Amino acid sequence: MEFLHNFVSANSVMVSAVILLVAYIFIATEKISKVTVALLGASITIILGLLSQVKMDGSAINPHYFINFVDFNVIFLLVSMMIIVSITTRSGVFNYLAGKLLRLTKGHPVKILVALGLFTAFVSAFLDNVTTVILIMPITFSIAKKLDINPIPYLLCEIVSSNIGGTATLIGDPPNIIIGSAGNLSFMDFIQELTGVVVVILLAVIAFLAFSFRKLLKADHEKMMQVSKMDTSGAISDYPLMIRSLTVLFLVIVGFMLRDIIHIDTSIVAMLGASVLLIFEKPDSILRDVEWNTIFFFMGLFIIIGGLEASGGIKLMAEWILNVTQGSRELTSLIILWASGIISGIIDNIPYTATMTPMIAQIENVMGADYAHPLWWCLSLGACLGGNMTIIGAAANVIVSENAAKEGHPIQFMKFMKYGVMVVFISLLISTGYIYLRFLR
Repeated sequence: MEFLHNFVSANSVMVSAVILLVAYIFIATEKISKVTVALLGASITIILGLLSQVKMDGSAINPHYFINFVDFNVIFLLVSMMIIVSITTRSGVFNYLAGKLLRLTKGHPVKILVALGLFTAFVSAFLDNVTTVILIMPITFSIAKKLDINPIPYLLCEIVSSNIGGTATLIGDPPNIIIGSAGNLSFMDFIQELTGVVVVILLAVIAFLAFSFRKLLKADHEKMMQVSKMDTSGAISDYPLMIRSLTVLFLVIVGFMLRDIIHIDTSIVAMLGASVLLIFEKPDSILRDVEWNTIFFFMGLFIIIGGLEASGGIKLMAEWILNVTQGSRELTSLIILWASGIISGIIDNIPYTATMTPMIAQIENVMGADYAHPLWWCLSLGACLGGNMTIIGAAANVIVSENAAKEGHPIQFMKFMKYGVMVVFISLLISTGYIYLRFLR
């Protein structure tokens, strides 16, 4: 054991990097549950002494205590928003809104594609992507059946729209929650810097998909009329719950927007909102809907990456990228944007983002906040939008794919990638223009 301890101490960067790399491989191949991989990697990181099990170092708090590396702002914000979303969804309000929107399309297949894309993106900006696609999929299959057309164009549009819409706000996608906490960026920072360009990307991508699928999106007049008369009267199952949950959700978002005025962190605002809603519910029932696998995955991942950070590995990564770019902010920004987009299409964007955020924080320490400011937005745009490249690029993609196969409409990997690569290329191209005009010129 002493030999092992000495070896790890002498080669801490290499050992922590190997643990992270092996974890990445197992997460990407999905041979073992990713939460199991993260917790196992975290355990090994602590056992090998890369992070300390001891809270106090004499009279001071040990800076390498493993709990210090778990970002509880991210954890509490995720759990609280999952509770709020679960309770709000039970009222049926989102199904009601989707039905109302579809009636406005008059049953026209292309207009339905646009409506589903816009609705999915809007909802994904405030709910997690998986919840959004789970809500919208049953409506999609029902519409496709009534129109007697293939649902795959609609499903693909919903997948990419959910990932694009989630990019627009702090709470829309887990990578943004990580970035917001690490970069001390507020809800309004995301609205100000990303929402505008995300709207442009969304419209461009929906236009591309509508053009690509134009030959499949045809139905006869009678069937179109059936869709235009969809009954939404029974969609809302609990009016008091709807009023209560929407009021709390609205106040929570207002609290996010006023963070710089009220000086209460977003995680605390969300926790307060979730707690208020739980007063009227049975907590046991609601807490079953929390994605605890995701929460523990985050915690394990923070500890693994903490090992690399404590060993100095993150600092070396930051120094390397600054050497490669010779300190050029323009080149650093573009590398982070495009590398994030491509890599996040191949591996899960959550561990990638969790690895990159301390590196950008280190660059910020060396080069200053002004230099690093666009890097946070490059990471967000790349990591969130890159998930559209492949069917395994984001959790929402996998959920839709599995449900489509059950309904007899499997989405092949290469077929998805055919459209996904173009969607990501369009998204990153527009993002590049925006980043340059907004921050770099």
